[in-house]
Amino acid sequence: MIVRKVIPILNGLKNVIEINWGKPLTLILSPEGGSQKFTTIEQACYWLRKKWPVADHHRDLALEQIDAAMHCLTTVGAARKACIAAAKTAGFKLDHAGVRAEPVT
Repeated sequence: MIVRKVIPILNGLKNVIEINWGKPLTLILSPEGGSQKFTTIEQACYWLRKKWPVADHHRDLALEQIDAAMHCLTTVGAARKACIAAAKTAGFKLDHAGVRAEPVT
């Protein structure tokens, strides 16, 4: 599902399209249980660019796949899969169906 949002900017309004990438992806960020839920490809892109703890090949590949999906050059599923791989190499665990996974050691 594509959601259109209108956000204010300095000289008017700007239309933004958010691309839903299926079931939300929730990552366990710390052993204390902090988590982050990603419901759109744009959220994942922001985190990979601005908040990701490691800059490695998997992060770069995930960013490339997300960019390609946003330009309809690959599937959103491929971008999601690359994001999950990047999360694993960054030390995050997936929160499967609301059940907390064990932290990576």
